[in-house]
Amino acid sequence: MSMSATLSVTPSAAPASTGTGPVKVWLGFVAFLVFAMVIVGGATRLTDSGLSITEWQPLLGALPPLTDAAWHEAFEKYRQIPQYKLVNQGMSLEAFKVIFWWEWAHRFLGRFIGVAFLVPFLVFAATGRIARRQVPRFVTLFALGGLQGAVGWWMVASGLVDRVDVAPYRLATHLTLACFIFAMLVWTALSLDEPASKTPAAARRRRGLAVGATVVTAAVFVQIFLGGLVAGNDAGLVYNTWPSMNGSFLPDAPLALEPAWRNLFENHGLVQFVHRIGAYTLFALALVQAGLAMRAGGAARASGLLLGLAVTAQAAVGILTLLMVVPLGLALVHQGLAVVVLGIAVAHLKAARHV
Repeated sequence: MSMSATLSVTPSAAPASTGTGPVKVWLGFVAFLVFAMVIVGGATRLTDSGLSITEWQPLLGALPPLTDAAWHEAFEKYRQIPQYKLVNQGMSLEAFKVIFWWEWAHRFLGRFIGVAFLVPFLVFAATGRIARRQVPRFVTLFALGGLQGAVGWWMVASGLVDRVDVAPYRLATHLTLACFIFAMLVWTALSLDEPASKTPAAARRRRGLAVGATVVTAAVFVQIFLGGLVAGNDAGLVYNTWPSMNGSFLPDAPLALEPAWRNLFENHGLVQFVHRIGAYTLFALALVQAGLAMRAGGAARASGLLLGLAVTAQAAVGILTLLMVVPLGLALVHQGLAVVVLGIAVAHLKAARHV
């Protein structure tokens, strides 16, 4: 149906429908920025750069040191934390600048995303391109972006006093929230043309496909969180064999820490083992879902098959990353592909609910 035909049949819906093209492009751009943020954040973690800036200044921190004196001041603050004293003792100013720029770029990109979201949102809302009923979702997205900044500082703060790195569970939370924001951006872009009150036909006709897509999407989120724990513990640097863990199914001393719950977050061997089990589970779920999607049509079928292929590729990259002892480039591919898998899972969930 042409746009003119749509306007003639439902003139009252015009403001909500005519502006979705530019809004979708904008949301896609912001989603891409969040994807880039995850990659830069991964590089910051893998280069041990995340603690190089020891203060949280949401506004003033946008400017890097501009003078030699400012650089020495920033370096002196870094020299007061345990990471410098116990890991990087004797680091030169030039070496410090390398890790500083990684962390500064990560934080600057976060600020840029906030501006790239807020300004177009205000324009689109003022011009009626965003329907009034959808405004709360966009406000929630912006609030989540602010929360992500606070969670980022909560993560960094954990490594400034008694540790030489950040707390793994805080890093995993920071990563998972970034991915949730990415998923919400994708979901919102795909939802713009939906009526205000619509019961998805798939909930009645294809309940199995929709439920399966929901389970797979939830499993992707869980696996991302588990991957964050692996990254936070540098757990990919141990047990670099597959399918066994140095010849055994289980790692050595999986319950060595007290209290026992700490092992799920801080025991390097057990953290990696749980991440492996999560990968096997997600792989199986994705293959089953691809089989269910074969009986559907259109976007649900295409996205279901693509999801199965993406999860398979991600599993292969993960194994290769482990066997090669986590080289920087391959590790970033693995992290970026996780976000791609999530995006496909969200798109498939939307399609499965509207078969």
